[in-house]
Amino acid sequence: MLMDWFIQTLRDNPAIAIFLVIGIGFWIGKLKYKSFSLGTVTSVLLVGVLVGQLDIPISGPVKSVFFLLFLFAIGYSVGPEFFRALKGSGLKQVAFAITMCVICFLVTWGTALLFHYNIGEALGLFAGAQTISAVIGVGQDAISNLNASDADKTAWSSIIPVCYAVTYIFGTIGSAWILGTLGPAMLGGIKKVRQQTAELEKTMNNDSISSDPAYINANRSVIFRAFIAGGDFFATPRKVSEIEEKFKEEGVRIIVERIRHDGTMQDSPTTDFEVSAGDGIVITGRRDAMLSDSSWLGKEVADAELLTFAVEKVPVMVAKKNLDNITVQELRDMPSMAGVVISDIVTSNGNPVPVLAQTKLHRGYTLTLQGFDAQVNRAAKEIGYVDRPTTATDMVFIGFGIFIGTIIGAITIHLGGIPVSLSTSGGALIAGLVLGWLRSKHPTFGAIPSSSLWVLNNMGLNMFIAVIGIESGPTFVHGIQQVGWMLFVAGIIATTVPLLIGIWLGDKVFKFPPAINLGCNAGSRVTTAALGAIQDSLGSTLPAMGYTVTYAIGNTLLILMAVIMGLVM
Repeated sequence: MLMDWFIQTLRDNPAIAIFLVIGIGFWIGKLKYKSFSLGTVTSVLLVGVLVGQLDIPISGPVKSVFFLLFLFAIGYSVGPEFFRALKGSGLKQVAFAITMCVICFLVTWGTALLFHYNIGEALGLFAGAQTISAVIGVGQDAISNLNASDADKTAWSSIIPVCYAVTYIFGTIGSAWILGTLGPAMLGGIKKVRQQTAELEKTMNNDSISSDPAYINANRSVIFRAFIAGGDFFATPRKVSEIEEKFKEEGVRIIVERIRHDGTMQDSPTTDFEVSAGDGIVITGRRDAMLSDSSWLGKEVADAELLTFAVEKVPVMVAKKNLDNITVQELRDMPSMAGVVISDIVTSNGNPVPVLAQTKLHRGYTLTLQGFDAQVNRAAKEIGYVDRPTTATDMVFIGFGIFIGTIIGAITIHLGGIPVSLSTSGGALIAGLVLGWLRSKHPTFGAIPSSSLWVLNNMGLNMFIAVIGIESGPTFVHGIQQVGWMLFVAGIIATTVPLLIGIWLGDKVFKFPPAINLGCNAGSRVTTAALGAIQDSLGSTLPAMGYTVTYAIGNTLLILMAVIMGLVM
């Protein structure tokens, strides 16, 4: 029969089954009902469990290879933020993230003891309730190094994905609801928190010279407008510096990009270039600034000749030591930034940062600069390294990086008869951290394009999860029966209690502003879905400023704590 042939084909060629699981899992992961979604990882796991009912054998090294790629990619992306934070910048947020990770660990450990869970069940609870999928692999790796019978190791490892699947759903949805809805209520109510966030945003957008609404939203694009100079302001010729200064007096920052004078085009005019009535002017700036009243310039026109010119828009990595920890305003005031607009800022792990005047920049951040070629290139030389888009991945960097990290992680030290090691997975993570940090300081090597990093991250983890699902399929239902549905209650406790404590600590002990407080909680728990819920709730991107550092710390410590969980249980 056709079905028999199909099943036997999957058994003979397990790679086909893995890709089947990946395709269906990613498709289901994209489906949403209102704000509810299973997410890619959970969907892939559950589809893998279903396909695994066909009893498909898969060789062990397959999942390990993909998981090591995933951990290296995670470490690479957060490495610059992680080491920068440890050196003292954002130390308050670092302390909060460490505190939160310890609380997440202790609450989960206590819950596991309360419900009399074994090591595998505890690790699965930790992975799902704290939404840290990598714990599945790290936990299984830790279990393999324990002094226990093979039967116990197999049973413990098999139950981890079962417990993860049951607890992950509330871990994700519950975190988003707690931080996006309950959190603002705990901090004085949504109306008050929104007002405080708007006031903080305004404060951070002020500098010693003027308020700069051009930097309100990190995701606003740069636009261009053309005018024919006229009106009272141009009763006498005006210098470019006078035009830009008049905008600054009105609280906005624009750049005079181009002038047509006596029929001749002048790109990137000098500050003392004089503009007369009847001349064509092109001004540029971020959208919010460009929406201000500009009628005093003259009549706005759709002049194709004026507006047709090449503008360069390139990503530039901050690599110069003297620019570490300066503000956006301090960078803009540098002579080399004349005529250049910053349209976006992202951290080393791809998280966007609000482009506010008082936003601090750090080595490893990537700024998107926009302006004429000569201006952008001049600014880029002073900032660091033009990180132009590329399709080439430094595979030598990846290969040797994972090799060295896993060799170090495989070293085992016996303390009181207990074998202790980072494990190969922990070694791969730390290798990624170190090499990602080195890349931020010396960006001429170790390039991994964002698209490649996405594949390493998402495909690496989900290929691993697909194999886990297929392998655990035959015992999955029995595992749920073994643990019982009270596991869902345990998951609610392990997810909710740390977040409630974290919101209180962020407010009363660490004294964070509400938006930063909620962002720090989302970052410490490595829950991007919650960050989105917070930003939607507050109508601001400011919570991202609390997410960046804490995400780097949380993503690292929570994974490594799986090893500790294996020891203490």
